Amino acid sequence: MIQKESRLEVADNSGAKEAMVIGIMGVSTARGRFTRVTMGVGDRVMCAIKEAIPNGQVKAGDKAEAVIVRVKAPTRRNDGSYVRFDSNACVLVDKEGNPKGTRIFGAVARELREKNFMKIVSLATEVI
Repeated sequence: MIQKESRLEVADNSGAKEAMVIGIMGVSTARGRFTRVTMGVGDRVMCAIKEAIPNGQVKAGDKAEAVIVRVKAPTRRNDGSYVRFDSNACVLVDKEGNPKGTRIFGAVARELREKNFMKIVSLATEVI
């Protein structure tokens, strides 16, 4: 699972190559409780861009929202099967949930369809 300080590969052509999770959107932790929150496929996170290509839309040091599209940890599905990927990856999105890039590289999980990220699913080369 993904948690704060995790490094993710960016799977779109927005210009970023690597991002680090700095926050979780829509999650709060009670004071004094165990506060290590983990995220999976389809969760929105706030990221700091660590590596970027020159002349891209985003630069190293920028903050951006992202959606997690692949995780190494096995994800259980309702039919009892599990799916896992070779890398942890995310796609940078805007406030409405639309991707910043125009292409998405690699496979994405089918759980994104259930969480209404249809634009990401339609741009992906493969949905697993």
